[in-house]
Amino acid sequence: MKEIEKLDKDYVLHTYARNYVNFKKGINATLYDDENKDYIDFTSGIAVCSVGHGNKRVADKIYEQVSNITHISNLYAIEPQAKLAKRLAELSGYDIRTFFANSGAEANEGAIKIARTYGETKFANKRYKVITLEHSFHGRTITTVKATGQSSMHQSKFAPYPEGFSYNHTIDDIYNSIDNETVAVMIELVQGEGGVQPFDKEKIQELAKFLKQNDILLIIDEVQTGVYRTGEFLASNLYDIEPDIITLAKGLGGGVPIGAIMTKHKDIFAPGDHGSTFGGNYLVTTAALEVLDILEEVKDSGALDETIIYFNSKLNEVYENNKEIFTANVGLGLMRGLRVKDADTLALLIKTAFNCGVLVLKAGKNTMRLLPALTISKSEIDEGFIRLQKALTKIKA
Repeated sequence: MKEIEKLDKDYVLHTYARNYVNFKKGINATLYDDENKDYIDFTSGIAVCSVGHGNKRVADKIYEQVSNITHISNLYAIEPQAKLAKRLAELSGYDIRTFFANSGAEANEGAIKIARTYGETKFANKRYKVITLEHSFHGRTITTVKATGQSSMHQSKFAPYPEGFSYNHTIDDIYNSIDNETVAVMIELVQGEGGVQPFDKEKIQELAKFLKQNDILLIIDEVQTGVYRTGEFLASNLYDIEPDIITLAKGLGGGVPIGAIMTKHKDIFAPGDHGSTFGGNYLVTTAALEVLDILEEVKDSGALDETIIYFNSKLNEVYENNKEIFTANVGLGLMRGLRVKDADTLALLIKTAFNCGVLVLKAGKNTMRLLPALTISKSEIDEGFIRLQKALTKIKA
């Protein structure tokens, strides 16, 4: 491990505060390091490995595809890409077309380009302003960093930033911020990096109705909430709204890098307006189709709903038994968080949990975030919470 750590520190840019464990193998929600120590993974690569680690069905489909074609270019038809776009329309229930990118940040960047194209062509005066919310997170490109409602992300060394972005504290504040240059409101229905904070369903529905009446686009960032993470295919389905634009990434590929921009403005772009060298290639769209096959089966069988209920019952036990450490139990579906009393305790808990063999994440508002694979087994859930309670007992000692 020391050799890997040295290589990383010598040759990789220092953008991550790494834990230098060396994972070698994964089976569903269990990871094994180079000493064969096992860890229950309650993170799934930050909501990416939706069908678990080492999924044989996905691996077999990838092998079959790359044995023939891995990549051509978007100058030619790509059969699995077209099939995936159709599948997303069917699963979402919306009348949409999709552009495929490589990440959530790219998807959100594309969504902003769609919004500004709409603002250029729909109105007599150019509309370009996008309203987001405080504590939001939309990516790390220059534009999506600026769209992110966290001042700590807007570092002066990356300036100047694109104009046209503003942030509101609450959903209610958005109405007073709209002016004649506002083209879109961009929100997460559950703020992931912002503390696993869901928004009130009725307020979201009222906002969606108001925006539609005023020809302002509603962009829903479902990079983390999408693809059954909240229990339905989209959090937008759960909230009973029909956004103008939805962005996906993370769990869609089950581990391969993919992003998607879904929009009901089906003819907004002309050839050449947007593009991607790798976006939607044979490899990633073949993998995504198999991921969706697996997750649709899990959902339709009732297993996903059972897993959500079981996981959250175990999580609530931990919360109720450790209220001297936790202040709130938040989230939806398998996107969960426990608020911790202070930042130092949260950091100690994440470290101690790792040493006890369970992986958890940090999020805003001093939140311990849990994003397990949607295929996690009951035995993995049981063992993970046994280990988490062991970590809590240690830090309380």
